[in-house]
Amino acid sequence: ALRLAGGRSRCEGRVEMEQGGSWGTVCDDAWDMADAEVTCRQLRCGRAVRVHAGAAFGQGGGPILRDEVGCQGHEEHLWECPATTEHDCSHKEDAGVVCSEHQEWRLSGGRDGCAGRVEVFFRGTWSTVCDSTWYDTEARVLCRTLGCGKPLRKLFFHHTLPGRMVYECESLQPSLAHCRWAYNKSAPCHQSRAVGVVCNGT
Repeated sequence: ALRLAGGRSRCEGRVEMEQGGSWGTVCDDAWDMADAEVTCRQLRCGRAVRVHAGAAFGQGGGPILRDEVGCQGHEEHLWECPATTEHDCSHKEDAGVVCSEHQEWRLSGGRDGCAGRVEVFFRGTWSTVCDSTWYDTEARVLCRTLGCGKPLRKLFFHHTLPGRMVYECESLQPSLAHCRWAYNKSAPCHQSRAVGVVCNGT
Protein backbone atom coordinates (compact mmCIF):
# COMPACT_ATOMS: atom_id res chain seq x y z
CA ALA A 1 0.00 0.00 0.00
CA LEU A 2 1.01 3.60 -0.59
CA ARG A 3 -0.16 6.94 0.83
CA LEU A 4 0.79 10.59 1.18
CA ALA A 5 0.82 11.98 4.73
CA GLY A 6 1.21 15.40 6.33
CA GLY A 7 -0.25 17.34 3.39
CA ARG A 8 -3.44 19.35 2.98
CA SER A 9 -5.13 16.69 0.84
CA ARG A 10 -4.65 13.02 0.01
CA CYS A 11 -2.75 14.06 -3.15
CA GLU A 12 0.04 15.95 -1.38
CA GLY A 13 2.46 14.91 1.31
CA ARG A 14 5.23 12.68 2.60
CA VAL A 15 5.53 9.41 0.68
CA GLU A 16 4.75 6.42 2.91
CA MET A 17 4.75 2.74 1.96
CA GLU A 18 3.37 -0.23 3.86
CA GLN A 19 5.54 -3.30 4.25
CA GLY A 20 4.90 -6.25 6.52
CA GLY A 21 1.99 -4.52 8.22
CA SER A 22 3.85 -1.34 9.19
CA TRP A 23 4.19 2.02 7.45
CA GLY A 24 7.53 3.56 6.60
CA THR A 25 9.01 6.35 4.49
CA VAL A 26 11.18 6.87 1.42
CA CYS A 27 14.56 8.65 1.55
CA ASP A 28 15.01 11.69 -0.70
CA ASP A 29 18.37 10.58 -2.19
CA ALA A 30 17.85 10.61 -6.00
CA TRP A 31 14.11 11.34 -5.52
CA ASP A 32 12.92 13.08 -8.70
CA MET A 33 9.93 13.81 -10.95
CA ALA A 34 9.90 10.32 -12.49
CA ASP A 35 9.55 8.77 -9.02
CA ALA A 36 6.86 11.31 -8.13
CA GLU A 37 5.01 10.62 -11.40
CA VAL A 38 4.68 6.92 -10.53
CA THR A 39 3.56 7.80 -6.99
CA CYS A 40 0.83 10.21 -8.18
CA ARG A 41 -0.44 7.82 -10.85
CA GLN A 42 -0.60 4.88 -8.44
CA LEU A 43 -2.68 6.99 -6.02
CA ARG A 44 -4.97 8.20 -8.86
CA CYS A 45 -3.85 11.74 -8.09
CA GLY A 46 -3.01 12.77 -11.65
CA ARG A 47 0.48 13.88 -12.59
CA ALA A 48 3.40 15.05 -10.47
CA VAL A 49 3.58 18.83 -10.07
CA ARG A 50 6.40 19.22 -7.52
CA VAL A 51 8.87 17.01 -5.68
CA HIS A 52 10.02 17.78 -2.15
CA ALA A 53 13.06 16.66 -0.20
CA GLY A 54 14.20 17.30 3.36
CA ALA A 55 10.99 16.24 5.14
CA ALA A 56 9.04 19.20 3.73
CA PHE A 57 5.81 17.61 5.05
CA GLY A 58 7.27 16.75 8.44
CA GLN A 59 9.31 13.79 9.58
CA GLY A 60 7.64 10.41 9.40
CA GLY A 61 8.01 7.45 11.71
CA GLY A 62 8.73 3.78 11.29
CA PRO A 63 11.42 2.30 9.06
CA ILE A 64 12.92 3.98 6.00
CA LEU A 65 11.90 1.42 3.39
CA ARG A 66 13.49 2.74 0.19
CA ASP A 67 16.51 4.80 -0.82
CA GLU A 68 17.96 5.79 -4.20
CA VAL A 69 14.61 5.15 -5.92
CA GLY A 70 15.13 5.09 -9.69
CA CYS A 71 11.78 4.98 -11.51
CA GLN A 72 11.69 5.50 -15.26
CA GLY A 73 8.23 7.05 -14.91
CA HIS A 74 6.17 4.36 -16.68
CA GLU A 75 5.91 1.89 -13.78
CA GLU A 76 2.46 1.18 -12.31
CA HIS A 77 3.63 0.88 -8.70
CA LEU A 78 6.40 2.56 -6.76
CA TRP A 79 7.73 -0.76 -5.45
CA GLU A 80 8.39 -1.91 -9.04
CA CYS A 81 11.08 0.76 -9.37
CA PRO A 82 14.74 -0.05 -8.70
CA ALA A 83 15.78 1.03 -5.21
CA THR A 84 17.95 -0.02 -2.32
CA THR A 85 16.76 -0.97 1.14
CA GLU A 86 20.21 -0.26 2.60
CA HIS A 87 20.47 3.42 3.51
CA ASP A 88 22.28 6.03 5.56
CA CYS A 89 19.20 8.27 5.84
CA SER A 90 17.26 9.75 8.73
CA HIS A 91 13.66 10.96 8.73
CA LYS A 92 15.01 14.47 8.07
CA GLU A 93 15.36 13.22 4.48
CA ASP A 94 11.81 11.93 3.98
CA ALA A 95 10.66 12.41 0.37
CA GLY A 96 7.44 14.20 -0.56
CA VAL A 97 5.33 15.04 -3.59
CA VAL A 98 2.54 17.34 -4.79
CA CYS A 99 0.24 15.80 -7.42
CA SER A 100 -1.94 17.66 -9.92
CA GLU A 101 -5.24 16.59 -8.29
CA HIS A 102 -4.22 18.26 -5.01
CA GLN A 103 -6.19 21.39 -4.19
CA GLU A 104 -5.13 24.23 -1.90
CA TRP A 105 -6.74 27.61 -1.33
CA ARG A 106 -5.91 31.19 -0.55
CA LEU A 107 -7.70 34.52 -0.17
CA SER A 108 -5.83 37.13 -2.18
CA GLY A 109 -5.98 40.90 -2.33
CA GLY A 110 -7.23 41.42 1.22
CA ARG A 111 -5.36 43.03 4.07
CA ASP A 112 -4.52 39.61 5.51
CA GLY A 113 -4.88 35.95 4.55
CA CYS A 114 -8.46 35.81 5.89
CA ALA A 115 -10.13 38.12 3.36
CA GLY A 116 -10.04 38.50 -0.40
CA ARG A 117 -10.74 36.71 -3.66
CA VAL A 118 -11.02 32.92 -3.37
CA GLU A 119 -8.29 31.22 -5.41
CA VAL A 120 -7.59 27.50 -5.75
CA PHE A 121 -4.32 25.83 -6.76
CA PHE A 122 -5.23 22.84 -8.93
CA ARG A 123 -3.41 20.97 -11.70
CA GLY A 124 -0.37 23.18 -11.28
CA THR A 125 -2.02 26.60 -11.60
CA TRP A 126 -4.07 29.13 -9.60
CA SER A 127 -7.73 29.60 -10.61
CA THR A 128 -10.69 31.66 -9.44
CA VAL A 129 -13.98 30.28 -8.08
CA CYS A 130 -17.38 31.07 -9.62
CA ASP A 131 -20.03 32.74 -7.44
CA SER A 132 -22.96 30.88 -9.06
CA THR A 133 -23.09 28.07 -6.47
CA TRP A 134 -21.19 29.78 -3.63
CA TYR A 135 -23.30 30.15 -0.48
CA ASP A 136 -22.81 30.19 3.28
CA THR A 137 -21.84 26.50 3.56
CA GLU A 138 -19.02 26.81 1.02
CA ALA A 139 -17.74 29.95 2.76
CA ARG A 140 -17.86 28.27 6.18
CA VAL A 141 -15.87 25.29 4.88
CA LEU A 142 -13.21 27.54 3.36
CA CYS A 143 -12.82 29.91 6.34
CA ARG A 144 -12.45 26.93 8.67
CA THR A 145 -9.95 25.18 6.36
CA LEU A 146 -7.79 28.33 6.29
CA GLY A 147 -7.94 28.69 10.09
CA CYS A 148 -9.82 31.95 9.66
CA GLY A 149 -12.93 31.35 11.77
CA LYS A 150 -16.34 31.95 10.19
CA PRO A 151 -17.47 33.97 7.14
CA LEU A 152 -18.71 37.52 7.63
CA ARG A 153 -19.63 38.50 4.09
CA LYS A 154 -19.35 37.63 0.42
CA LEU A 155 -17.30 39.67 -2.07
CA PHE A 156 -17.31 39.81 -5.87
CA PHE A 157 -14.36 40.14 -8.23
CA HIS A 158 -13.53 39.70 -11.91
CA HIS A 159 -12.13 36.43 -13.25
CA THR A 160 -8.54 37.26 -14.24
CA LEU A 161 -6.91 33.82 -13.96
CA PRO A 162 -7.04 31.12 -16.65
CA GLY A 163 -9.06 28.49 -14.78
CA ARG A 164 -12.46 28.51 -13.06
CA MET A 165 -13.69 26.19 -10.33
CA VAL A 166 -17.20 25.55 -9.00
CA TYR A 167 -17.97 24.06 -5.56
CA GLU A 168 -21.22 22.74 -4.08
CA CYS A 169 -21.12 21.66 -0.43
CA GLU A 170 -24.19 19.96 1.01
CA SER A 171 -22.74 19.98 4.52
CA LEU A 172 -19.70 21.15 6.49
CA GLN A 173 -16.97 19.06 4.87
CA PRO A 174 -13.29 18.92 5.97
CA SER A 175 -12.33 20.97 2.89
CA LEU A 176 -13.79 22.18 -0.41
CA ALA A 177 -12.13 19.23 -2.16
CA HIS A 178 -14.54 16.94 -0.26
CA CYS A 179 -17.55 18.76 -1.76
CA ARG A 180 -18.86 18.37 -5.30
CA TRP A 181 -16.67 20.37 -7.65
CA ALA A 182 -16.17 20.96 -11.35
CA TYR A 183 -13.19 22.53 -13.09
CA ASN A 184 -13.49 24.63 -16.26
CA LYS A 185 -17.08 23.57 -16.97
CA SER A 186 -18.56 26.54 -18.82
CA ALA A 187 -22.26 26.11 -17.97
CA PRO A 188 -22.18 26.70 -14.17
CA CYS A 189 -19.73 29.58 -14.61
CA HIS A 190 -21.55 31.30 -17.48
CA GLN A 191 -21.87 35.02 -16.65
CA SER A 192 -20.53 34.35 -13.17
CA ARG A 193 -18.24 36.56 -11.13
CA ALA A 194 -15.22 35.45 -9.13
CA VAL A 195 -16.24 35.03 -5.52
CA GLY A 196 -14.48 36.41 -2.48
CA VAL A 197 -15.04 36.13 1.24
CA VAL A 198 -14.26 37.97 4.45
CA CYS A 199 -13.74 35.62 7.40
CA ASN A 200 -13.88 36.83 11.01
CA GLY A 201 -10.45 35.45 11.93
CA THR A 202 -7.13 37.15 11.28
